[in-house]
Amino acid sequence: MNTIQELKDRRDQLTLEVESIQGDLAPFEEALESPEVIQQGRQRAVQDEINDHKRRIDSRNLEISNLNQKIHRLERLANRESLAAGYLSDMANWKADEMELNEKRSSIETRLQQVRQSDQEDMAKARQAETDAATAYAQAVAWGDVEGEKAANAEAQKAAKNLTAAAEHHRRQQLLITALEQELVTIDLHTTEAQKERTEIENKAAHLANTVLEEQWNEAAKTLLETGGKLWAARNLISRDPVALMKLDIPELGEHFGSWTWRELADRSRQHSLHDLLAA
Repeated sequence: MNTIQELKDRRDQLTLEVESIQGDLAPFEEALESPEVIQQGRQRAVQDEINDHKRRIDSRNLEISNLNQKIHRLERLANRESLAAGYLSDMANWKADEMELNEKRSSIETRLQQVRQSDQEDMAKARQAETDAATAYAQAVAWGDVEGEKAANAEAQKAAKNLTAAAEHHRRQQLLITALEQELVTIDLHTTEAQKERTEIENKAAHLANTVLEEQWNEAAKTLLETGGKLWAARNLISRDPVALMKLDIPELGEHFGSWTWRELADRSRQHSLHDLLAA
């Protein structure tokens, strides 16, 4: 397997080649529109040159893209421990932020309910007091109770003042309620953002785990293939057909999409002598 630096060197080389070909391409593109080329009927030849240059550019760009994928994969594998530690730390931090926001939301919701209930109760009491005073006044008038009428009138005036004060308090409480509701909206936005960030980090971490496990799978498969090749060779030496091994089909994961089959075992079996098998 090529090293990361070798792949980067190859990518740099291809990048320089692309720049060089692009430089060579420009005169042909200019020539295609020139009156001289048109008069000489050389447009087809010039266009063929342009197409050839573009194919060469596309071919190198495709190889560069493939190299970038390999480099990215190898760098992630090389830095997997630090990357994993970073992902775990970030996930923990965002989870802590989310929990803190949920606690704040719960606290604000509790306070909001208290304010709403207190406001409703205060207004209800003030209105009831005014109603009771009016009822007492009406009853005093009906019974001709002059003293009762005076007392009821005083209570009515007092209730009216209290209701006015309660209405003003209610107005201020509504402002507080609106502010608390807006704070809940803000917290919900922050919570959604925290959840989104944590999900994105979890996705990156899962992709890293997948890449690492693919490599571990491939290494384990190769170890199995080496043992299988020796077993195949041993069976050949004692004239026993390795029938069961012919069912082998191990998928290769990662950059390559294929399978290791019994043919891999047969190829490996040819590499081993009896001495090799006894030393295994």
